[in-house]
Amino acid sequence: MTTLHSASRRRRAVAVAGAVSAGLLVLSACEKPSPVATLTVGGNSVNSEAVCYNDGKALNEKSLQDCLKNADDAKSIKVGQDETVRIGVDPEIADEGWIVLVNGRQFSDYSKETYRTIPSSAFFNVQYGTQGETNTLVIQMGEKTKQGFWSFKLKKG
Repeated sequence: MTTLHSASRRRRAVAVAGAVSAGLLVLSACEKPSPVATLTVGGNSVNSEAVCYNDGKALNEKSLQDCLKNADDAKSIKVGQDETVRIGVDPEIADEGWIVLVNGRQFSDYSKETYRTIPSSAFFNVQYGTQGETNTLVIQMGEKTKQGFWSFKLKKG
């Protein structure tokens, strides 16, 4: 009986080792996820990985054009008239510096902070060229060398 018992244990050990090996193989085939950016308005939040990211290296023109196609799939969040839009970025984005673009135009100064707030009134204002019911907010990593983009839709609510 001890021979059967030890043979059974060996088979289980081999099966476990095989499962672990297969799991490691699958994990090694995965790409490293991009850093995340988050928008919070009131008690609601949306976060997103980059629509375009080159692991911290400058993006070329073709990559930038491809990014524009992906920006239409952006997550959306409703923004009330007197609310504050809170923008948070992973430290990896902050270390390289980032700016906020709204509808393709620079909307904020260059920052190396992980967090900033902007009053919602700025996002739906003729003075800033952001009137309308929906505006696209893009976080651009890097000031001169564009290294990544995170896109969100702000909906007047």
